[in-house]
Amino acid sequence: MKREMEMMEDVVIVGAGIAGLATAVALKRVGVRALVLERSQGIRTTGAALTLFPNAWLALDALGVSHKLTRSYDPLFKGSVTNINTGDVQQVLFSEQGIRTVHRKALLEALAEELPTDTIRFSSKLAAIEIQEQGGGASIAVVHLEDGTAIKSKVLIGCDGVHSVVARWLGLAEPVHSGRSAVRSLAVFPQGHRFNHEVQLFVDQQGKRAAFIPLNDSEFYWFFTCKGENMTGEPEQIQREVLEKYAENFPSIYLDVVRHADLSTISWAPLIFRHPWRIIFGNLNKGNITVAGDAMHPMTPELGQGGGSSLEDAVVLGRHIGNSIIKNGGQFVEGDMAKAIDDYVKERRWRAALLVTGSYLSGWIQHGGAKWWERFFKDRLFFKYIFGFLAGLAHYNCGNLPAVSSGKED
Repeated sequence: MKREMEMMEDVVIVGAGIAGLATAVALKRVGVRALVLERSQGIRTTGAALTLFPNAWLALDALGVSHKLTRSYDPLFKGSVTNINTGDVQQVLFSEQGIRTVHRKALLEALAEELPTDTIRFSSKLAAIEIQEQGGGASIAVVHLEDGTAIKSKVLIGCDGVHSVVARWLGLAEPVHSGRSAVRSLAVFPQGHRFNHEVQLFVDQQGKRAAFIPLNDSEFYWFFTCKGENMTGEPEQIQREVLEKYAENFPSIYLDVVRHADLSTISWAPLIFRHPWRIIFGNLNKGNITVAGDAMHPMTPELGQGGGSSLEDAVVLGRHIGNSIIKNGGQFVEGDMAKAIDDYVKERRWRAALLVTGSYLSGWIQHGGAKWWERFFKDRLFFKYIFGFLAGLAHYNCGNLPAVSSGKED
């Protein structure tokens, strides 16, 4: 029997992924307690690992959690791109800060550890959203959960992923399929591996792309992407299809990594994104309601900016809400939150659209066809000139959080 229960919160965040937890940490830093609603029974670890570029580490610095991760994951400063049809190898040098590939679970746990134990409410599936007018132009959001709970909130932030209920409520168009799909997993070498500490990327002329990236001395993050969406079944079957069907002509060193896959981490998914013009012109906020992370700007993974851009969102949103609190003498003033959220959206809209566009174009070129001009563009121009410009989008500082004195922080 469903129970009827009503609660009141300053901020409700829907989704305990990277964007949701990072936003909760950012708000805690500026003295605002948030309630995070997560539909799963615990922290979700789907995705195995992710690569974080300099912009992500600057955001983690602002959130005060980067030190937890940098001591466990060494930076990578270079990589290579191998064309398996021609044998050509191009070297790729990263910035002096390098990049780090981290376990997704480790990142989520580092963020969750910063929050009070009652911040995350698990098994909380969103059923509906409504607005209640308060008079004087102010309003509150009411979140209805499937268990009958109704939660009133002065600010509602949707961090509920690519199929966001909050984004749908705002009227944002649904994400679309890029025409490509990806398999992702961890590979484990219990006795250690023999590979260099660098990124190794492989491409062919049939639109396939694969890589493996070390996390430490015994684990790799690996992926395989191709056109279409045909890989289905249990983890063992997906691994077998990669080895025997999709990547059978790839170098043996890559296939060896796939053979060492931790089957519990294998996932297959179509790569989807939101059209950038939907982000530029769409309704990313309404009053005190907005979205962040994949709920705002789902993107394909070619620039490795899904996680980093979510961390940026959290810091920027926390900064604008924190500035509102400072302006109002340390108080969370409900009527001023709509402006803070609108300022956040204005700051993030174009940056998010640019990342989505750059990621899609990077993937479209790398997965290009076998015509001579497509090969020439990809092999001779893209990695040598264009990719460096797109990768430069990772050299971005989203700023810091303001110092706010408030008794709500604990």
